[in-house]
Formats: sequence, structure tokens, C-alpha cells
Amino acid sequence: MLEGKNVLLGVTGGIAAYKSANLTSMLKKAGAEVDVVMTEAAARFVTPLTFETLSKNAVTTDLFSREKPWEVEHIALAKKAELAIVAPASANTIAKLACGIADNMLTTTLLACKCPVFVAPAMNTAMYENIATQVNLQILRDRGFFIIAPEAGELACGDTGQGRMREPQEILAAVEEVLKKKSELAGKKVLITAGPTREAIDPVRYLTNRSSGKMGYALAESAMRHGAEVHLVSGPVAIPAPRDVSVYPVQSAAQMYEQVMELRQKADIIIMCAAVADYAPVKCAEHKMKKQDSLTIELEKTKDILSELGKNKSAYLAGFAAETQNLEGYAKDKLSRKNLDMIIANDVSGLDAGFDSEYNAVSIYKRSGGATHFERDSKRNLADKIIMEIISDNRQ
Repeated sequence: MLEGKNVLLGVTGGIAAYKSANLTSMLKKAGAEVDVVMTEAAARFVTPLTFETLSKNAVTTDLFSREKPWEVEHIALAKKAELAIVAPASANTIAKLACGIADNMLTTTLLACKCPVFVAPAMNTAMYENIATQVNLQILRDRGFFIIAPEAGELACGDTGQGRMREPQEILAAVEEVLKKKSELAGKKVLITAGPTREAIDPVRYLTNRSSGKMGYALAESAMRHGAEVHLVSGPVAIPAPRDVSVYPVQSAAQMYEQVMELRQKADIIIMCAAVADYAPVKCAEHKMKKQDSLTIELEKTKDILSELGKNKSAYLAGFAAETQNLEGYAKDKLSRKNLDMIIANDVSGLDAGFDSEYNAVSIYKRSGGATHFERDSKRNLADKIIMEIISDNRQ
């Protein structure tokens, strides 16, 4: 998986820096081209000469080095890198990455990187378990960094606990596992819908629902991490657009219908996760309506996007069923009635999962048969599990 890859290896200050020399050697043996960037603190533990000998490349430590004056080196290294590994990653460097601080060659280069970045923390147990470090690691996870969690054991300081950097072979295995995943949907185009729709009543009021879009956005990020070209049709949400995903913002069910119909022909897999309004006002008032004692709004059905896709199916089609009762019965009926390949059902009657929550619990039913149930988990983790179920179903 690493043959011919350009790898940027970042080494920060810590006793575990000696392990990175072995990691450099293993990367080279796997066929990778390795560029090592060291912090000033790292060079106090292992000399740059060690990494230059093993990588067969000059080691970069100084942000203002003029050895190659014809190029801005940190940008050149960032553009060249197809993946980056920070091992060991100190608490200081993790904090800088989380905050976007670029005050040395390594943090500046990583800030310019657009490739997958793997972070292997190494530090004292108390530092690792400190809430600040855990928050910083979660920030990096949310931004798409891959965190290779440290293991428990005896530390250089004499303490025993979690904080030991993973062994080089374990880091290499984790990297190869991600690269393997990135090849599973390579060449595939995935179309995903997310969020609510807004159906205008007048220029300032609208009908909508509680969908936050978090599940659909997590699915888009997961599909991207598995190598797909992802197109995300999104209703109005308050979360940032996923990295390396084409986003098409819409407001109403009608706009979502038009956008999905335009994109469907090029899609290999379609996942309809949006909570599309079933009804919309027949008329939208031209001006803001004034308060009245009572108000009657005439509604009409919106176009059923999922049914339309099922009638003339040209791609693997997965839909969502958000229910408050009879979850399995309604989900299986929708699977059959709308000619889906998969239905992902979730109970939205509670407050601790489903709409506008960081968590969900889902049951998956497939046209090919069988059911899979996933207990309450983060939407990010569930998105990975759902994408893997879709990949598995497409292999059959």
C-alpha cells in the first residue's frame, strides 16, 4: 500500500523519537519516499543525521533555511506529501495543530498539507489524560486527522499508564489499514443528501424539522475517507462543509429534488439521509404576514425524491427511516415500497439520539436480506459502519 508513496514524517521532542528512526527504515523498506521534518526539540533526542542516513533525504528543521532558495520549502514538502505521519506527537505539537499555530517548520508544513495526516501521541500519562489534550485530539479527529492512540505501559519518567507511542510496526499497520479503506470506494461517485428543508410561508417564516445534518455530513466524510468522489446536497445546517467534498446547498424540497435529479445519473451510490419535508405551503405570501387570531395554511405534498429514484434506479440506493414507533415494520415497508437496496432506520422519539444529537442508534435492513443493529454511538462511528455495510453489500 505504501509503494511509491511520498511520506512526510514529522518528529517532535520526546524520548520516543528513537522509535521514529525505525519507522523511517520500515517506510523505506515498504517502498515509500520519506521526507523527515524535525522540531528543534526532536533534534535534541536524535540527530538529523540519523534520519538523513535512513531516509536518503535531507532532514528539514529550520523554517528559514535557504538551502533551496528557489522554492518555499514548507509549501513544497506539503504539496509533495501524499500522507503525513507525526510520530512521536508531543502534547505541545498536538495543541498547536488543533489551534492552527504555525511557528516552526513542522507545524507550518502540516498546516499547508491537504493529504491524510496520522498523529501518534507520546507523553506522560497525566499529560495525555488532561482534558486539554483530549479536547485537542478530538478537534483533530473532527477535522479528519487519524489518531493512533498510545498504549499503556511503563514510561520514561517512571510512571505507568497510557502514553507510550505505538511501536513502528503498529503505526505502519494503522496507516496501511486507512490506505486500504481509501481504495475501497476509489473511482466511485457517491451522492448523499443531508439536513432539513425549509418550506417558505412568507419572506421570514418557514416550515422545517429538527434535522441537524450531522449524520449526512458524517456519511459524506466517511465515504470520502474510503476513496469516493462525494457530492453532498445539503439543506440549511450550522456545521462546516466536509473537507474534499463537493457541497450543493439548497433550501426547499423542490430545490433538493432538482439538484438530486441533476446529479443522480453520474452516481454509483446514492444515500438519502436528508429529512425532506413531506408538505409545503401551496402559496408563499409576498410580504410578511401580520399576527392574526388564527391562521390556516393550505399544504400540498412535496415530490418524493426517494420514490422517484427507486422508480428509475440507476445506482445503489440507500434511504433513512426516522420513526417514533414500529421501527422495523415501517422500515421494511419503506424498503420494499420505494425499491431500495438498503434502509437505515433510527428511533427519533428520544432526546439522547437521532435528530439534533451527536449520537444515533440504527438498524439496517437490506434487500439482499438480513438485519444489522448498531447500538448508540457517535454519528461519526456509525457513519463508518454504514459505509462499510454498503461496501459489503456491493461486493455480493
